[in-house]
Amino acid sequence: MDWHIMTAVRLVRAGKRAYERKWHFLSLFAFVFFGSIFTLARFDLLPDASQTPSDSLSRTPATATSSAAALGIEEPAKIAIPAISLAASIANPATTDVGILDGFLLKGAVRYPTSAKLGQIGNVVLFGHSSYLPIVGNQAYKTFDGIQKLAAGDVITVYSTDAAYTYRVRSVSKESAASDAGIPLSVAGRVLTLVTCNSFATKTDRFIVVADFVESRALSG
Repeated sequence: MDWHIMTAVRLVRAGKRAYERKWHFLSLFAFVFFGSIFTLARFDLLPDASQTPSDSLSRTPATATSSAAALGIEEPAKIAIPAISLAASIANPATTDVGILDGFLLKGAVRYPTSAKLGQIGNVVLFGHSSYLPIVGNQAYKTFDGIQKLAAGDVITVYSTDAAYTYRVRSVSKESAASDAGIPLSVAGRVLTLVTCNSFATKTDRFIVVADFVESRALSG
């Protein structure tokens, strides 16, 4: 019991002496701390202050922009319009020969060869057949059925092999097939135009849907 008492007394006395000499310990600590900082600075071993967390955060958008830019200019492969339950493949012929274009139209939508591609400034012009007959042997005759029912603000998504390009409908119009009014290929910004005759084989009028580019995103693997 006496041994425990003596140990406690010694600890109390040691604590009292340490408290009385606190300024000495603080001075010694400050000397060692600032001496270390001075030595590290002299040998250029301190961390670079310019590499701050805010700098690394500010570089993140640049990385994202580079990834988006990597999408490049691409040919369209598919189109989807949820508002009218439309989904079709898109061909990209290399010629404006009418006979060849007609052949591709029997398989789905066709991008007019001299129009813009996805990711490119200009007008991406897509053609497709329409037919409102109750029964058709080739469903490609109904590729663009119902596009005249679209309204401003409806979303159209055009897919390449690696990315999805979103457009929002600006206008829907009906023109006479005999009209000399052409579809402009050179436009400001990125535009998508869908064109179809009002009824397969008659070709008395055509429906034209114009949509503006909204955004693009890479498709996940």
